[in-house]
Amino acid sequence: MGWPVMHSRSPMIHNHLMAQHGLTGAYVPLAIPPDNLPAALRSLAPLGFSGCNITIPHKEHALTVVDAIDPVARRIGAISCVVVEPDGSLSGTNNDAFGFVENVLQRHPAWKADAGPVVVIGSGGGARAVAYALAERDAPEIRVVNRTRARAETLAHEFGPPVAAFSWDERHLALQGATMLVNTTSQGMTGNPPLDLSLDTLPATALVADIVYVPLETPLLAAARKRGNPTVDGLGMLLHQVRPAWKAWFGIDPKITAELRSRVEATL
Repeated sequence: MGWPVMHSRSPMIHNHLMAQHGLTGAYVPLAIPPDNLPAALRSLAPLGFSGCNITIPHKEHALTVVDAIDPVARRIGAISCVVVEPDGSLSGTNNDAFGFVENVLQRHPAWKADAGPVVVIGSGGGARAVAYALAERDAPEIRVVNRTRARAETLAHEFGPPVAAFSWDERHLALQGATMLVNTTSQGMTGNPPLDLSLDTLPATALVADIVYVPLETPLLAAARKRGNPTVDGLGMLLHQVRPAWKAWFGIDPKITAELRSRVEATL
């Protein structure tokens, strides 16, 4: 469920795995306007769904709809996965942090979050998951930069140290000395303007990650690669969060293979 959602490659991934594991069912994109989210989620059980994934802009709103929230989703303050329980109630969890870390480690096995300051662009559900993942791995400083400073301050207040809020005017100052930069906004996604961020003040050794995967190489990643920074695209985050979702829905831990990634890449 998202708005918009038709760009999502999740149906391709999940339907491929369903065929591979011999499951009878289908994974479908549901374009749900924000005002309709409560009714849509409450329709899952009567329509026979095992659950759903939640994407932009519903991740925080979903917290107010589900019946139970696990500790990870509660701490992050956003839901990325809903499970329909046997009694028809809805449980919410968040697999974004898991997907983010697994993606980075797959691409850069030597990466360590505690190497130095990390800059996170954005303050929505994706930013919350990334900040949670970084804090859990002992990042010494997480600089959250957002166009609306108040939202960054709210995130910093809720998480506490090591998260600190920066205004949009301070974005280039925040890059100084950073060991990692993560874009969690939709800027740079196909159909949206690129992220308004110069990398001049970012160290050339800093790892640059983007959770956007359409296109696979966003303008931010292209600029980073051009100046020699190591990069991580957002597709792996999408792929790896499939595993905990499938464990919750079907009791299966699927393998995320290079073949599956190649199939999805071919459509981007």
